[in-house]
Amino acid sequence: MAKGKKVEIHTKVEDTGKENKANNKNELNKEDAPKSVDPLKEMEEKVESLKKEAAENHDRLLRVAAEFENYKKRAAREMNDFRKFANENFAKAMLPVIDSLDLAIESSSNDKHVDSSMVEGVNMTLKEILKVFEQFGVKRFESIGNTFDPSLHQAVMQEETKAYPDNTVSKELQKGYMIHDRLLRPAMVVVSKKITEPENRENSTQKKDNE
Repeated sequence: MAKGKKVEIHTKVEDTGKENKANNKNELNKEDAPKSVDPLKEMEEKVESLKKEAAENHDRLLRVAAEFENYKKRAAREMNDFRKFANENFAKAMLPVIDSLDLAIESSSNDKHVDSSMVEGVNMTLKEILKVFEQFGVKRFESIGNTFDPSLHQAVMQEETKAYPDNTVSKELQKGYMIHDRLLRPAMVVVSKKITEPENRENSTQKKDNE
């Protein structure tokens, strides 16, 4: 072997290490780099979100509007009822006065000794009161001859009669009154009852013989 000649041995360890470091650095740079975003897709998602929010707000607005409309109708109905029935207690307080006038006219009509002009005056007073009542929606209703109705009539007794069908108002002891479409006072009435026919003697005798 010749002296002074150097033999160089190349290894790839050092180069391989450099290459690995470079690759790792590149991978880190890729991860740190911002991901590309599709602007069109992002805009579509935003538009859909705004549409959904707008629909929810529209539904909420419709509900509020419907509730407000119902409130206005309810308030108008309550105000109307208040105006219609504001005089209900006063009308009830006046009914005994009218009953007394009715009773005076009825009792004096069969008495020949009563002054007819006085009776006429009482009758005119009653008519004027009833006329004022009608201006405020208060009216008396007739019951005689009508079928007994527990929502309008207060039955105090029953009587057997052929003049009226069964369960019919045959007499009116006290007038009933309505205020608009509401019952102010039920009529106090007598209700008819079917007459029970006595059993024929011959029929009863035949029944006994058959027994």
